[in-house]
Amino acid sequence: MKPKRKKGGIESGGGVAAALMMFPAVFLLAVTSIYPFLWMFRYICSDYNGFVSYFTGPQNFIRMLNDHLFWQSVVHTFEYAFLKILFVMPLALVLAVLLGQKILGSGFFRAVYFMPTIISSAVYSLIFGFIYAVFNGSLNAILSTIGLIDAPVDWLGDPDIVMFSIVMVAVWGGLGNYMILLMSGMSSISADIYESSKLDGANGVQTFFRITLPMLSPILKVVLMLAITTAFKDYQSIMVLTNGGPNNRSQVMFSYIYQVVFGTTSVVPQIGYGTMISVVSALIIGIVTAIYLFVSRKLDDVV
Repeated sequence: MKPKRKKGGIESGGGVAAALMMFPAVFLLAVTSIYPFLWMFRYICSDYNGFVSYFTGPQNFIRMLNDHLFWQSVVHTFEYAFLKILFVMPLALVLAVLLGQKILGSGFFRAVYFMPTIISSAVYSLIFGFIYAVFNGSLNAILSTIGLIDAPVDWLGDPDIVMFSIVMVAVWGGLGNYMILLMSGMSSISADIYESSKLDGANGVQTFFRITLPMLSPILKVVLMLAITTAFKDYQSIMVLTNGGPNNRSQVMFSYIYQVVFGTTSVVPQIGYGTMISVVSALIIGIVTAIYLFVSRKLDDVV
């Protein structure tokens, strides 16, 4: 008769195996995320240029409170995020509904709209820089040819329209990603529900607002939260197209942090002060996200 194997030994052996399999991921998380985050807090109260650190107490915090450019960048970040979400979410939803249909060419257009998400933002921003060029840009040439403008428009140099120009680049770059996420949520809706609505005489608009949109609301809330956090952290396109100009009109939080940390706003890098405003920026994004989650839960309770 075979001896019985102890259950506790099997469980402990399984626990060790699970821990060994999780160790590489946990180690990478600690090295690449947790340690740099904790390391950052060492210099909040210091004047650190990458070589020498001097303790300055609350001076970085006081400087942050009186830093007009930083708070201006916060306002611009909210403006940029609002405009981007205002355009990208409705467009992504409409495209998801249209291209989710089994029609000829839908697969091709899905690939076309998704293509920008696999291209570096620096690359397509550089391309848009040529498109937006004042005298040799294709956009001004097209608008002039069809008679919509009489003189070339400085899309990236005019403070009144520079934010709109940058937002259009961001919408073009992120539209396909949100479209695919919404299409994946729509694929979970049973086709029988749509067949029943057709038998009841519902048209396309009624089907969208009374079936698709309510049943898509869980994934829609997740995608909207992703869009909010991404919009508040965007800065790559701005660095390539305007570097925060003209006259800091397109400066957002993380582009300003980049300039402070890497010394583009002064002679030497200001890592200590950059750390302080980075923490404040992260807190702002966290507060906005928490407010969104609170409001979305309240709306769920009302509905």
